[in-house]
Amino acid sequence: MDPVTLARVQFAGTIGFHYIFPPLSIGLACLIFIILSLQLITGNEFYRVMARFWIKLLALVFVTGVATGITMEFQFGTNWASYSRFVGDIFGAPLAAEGILAFSMESTFLGLLLFGENKISRRMYWFSALMVATGTVLSAFWIIVANSWQQTPAGFHIVNGRAELTDFWSAVFNPSTLPRFFHTIDAAVMTGAFFMLGVAALYLLKKRHMEFAKCSMKIALWIAFVSAVLQLPLGHLHAIQVADTQPVKLATFEGLFETQKNAPLLLFGVPDAEAKETRMGIRVPGLLSFLISGSRDTVVKGLNDFPRDEWPPLKLPFFSFHLMFILGVYLIGLSAWGMFLLKNKKLNGNILFLKLALFSVPVPFVTNQLGWIAAEVGRQPWVVMNILKTKDAISTTVPAGQIVFSILMFSVVYLLVFCAWIYLMKLKIKHGPEGA
Repeated sequence: MDPVTLARVQFAGTIGFHYIFPPLSIGLACLIFIILSLQLITGNEFYRVMARFWIKLLALVFVTGVATGITMEFQFGTNWASYSRFVGDIFGAPLAAEGILAFSMESTFLGLLLFGENKISRRMYWFSALMVATGTVLSAFWIIVANSWQQTPAGFHIVNGRAELTDFWSAVFNPSTLPRFFHTIDAAVMTGAFFMLGVAALYLLKKRHMEFAKCSMKIALWIAFVSAVLQLPLGHLHAIQVADTQPVKLATFEGLFETQKNAPLLLFGVPDAEAKETRMGIRVPGLLSFLISGSRDTVVKGLNDFPRDEWPPLKLPFFSFHLMFILGVYLIGLSAWGMFLLKNKKLNGNILFLKLALFSVPVPFVTNQLGWIAAEVGRQPWVVMNILKTKDAISTTVPAGQIVFSILMFSVVYLLVFCAWIYLMKLKIKHGPEGA
């Protein structure tokens, strides 16, 4: 393989592994804040016992996420030196803001949650939970700012082959920042909710910590249902943004080759780049045009209107996007069924639902990964959209052999880290909540 492909594989592997942990951190932090808010409002100490258990799980997730994030960032200077040189003036501000304004807040107040329960007041303990949740969301915001700038760059000019910042706020609130931020944060909350739902289901199936499990399941189910349903309008807004600012990506997602009005929405198909057609397509006529503008007469650009060397790889983002949507609909259906059972007071005894909730814990994680693949591979061949191609962003002094060695090394280390994380999480869940 050539160094560009190897460097892409390495970065995809490291960021894909790292991305397991931030959504769960954000989701659990928000749920812990809700639980401690209920404790503050009602005065019921049982909520504090609940929070204590989830805080310890959050700490394990947070530490692992930090460790995997550090190695990911080093690659900017090793494998992607040309890219770092080009975007350094842009990326410096959001990455510094993430470290100073978000990460430090998150880690400091997480320490108070872990070690200050009996040393600070209830209100301060609740405030610590608020700051942890705020810190995780702010951290995600600044990272999304940096990544969104690559998707829809704004607020800069190019001087001597480098992108230099001219308008900080235009760069921060570039066209894709807010749609991607809300879509991603809601997915993170959903990840935390379905994780909590699955753990509670496990306890109910094993008939252990019953009151803790029932209360956790009720809270998690509400948040899971609301966040899963919210993904429909938030995903729709994000799709409109993609249609406006990255039409080649939309055409890739929809397997659309010919520019046309009354463009159909593709439900199923297999895109063929060589034949320039989507085989076995099942389409809803006019629905794509209508969804992105409210009119069937809206013209949607097809792939044939773009230079062939600027097409993304078709099948990977296409299938990732459609599978992400299918899994999202599944999560809506599962949580809606749970709400129906809850309303009819049959939730805690329905074995089928509890088993599905338990085995569905990985589904939001897979959905997150699919969304990331669709967004990032759908941007190719550009690392900064329409400005810097991926093949021009690599370090010119790192040979392929060294990249292969680092891929193997990272694979071994990450496998050990993942096994250790699973073992510790399993151990803590098996032990259960203290005093419940």
